[in-house]
Amino acid sequence: MTTPKRTTPTGNLLTLAEVLDELRVPRSTFFNWKATGRAPRTIKYPNGSLYVRRRDLDNWLNDHEEAA
Repeated sequence: MTTPKRTTPTGNLLTLAEVLDELRVPRSTFFNWKATGRAPRTIKYPNGSLYVRRRDLDNWLNDHEEAA
């Protein structure tokens, strides 16, 4: 099931669940990366929800791509 993307003036926002699904990592791994500064940039809403801009996730993936 695909959830609709939230569009903002700066691009699409992905929910934490969408990011975890795309990266195929458990929540604990993502928060470990976040605590050690290795996760993609996140946006934290006042209610505690975390979001990631699509472009930030794409840039993070590109930065972690290994050479062939």
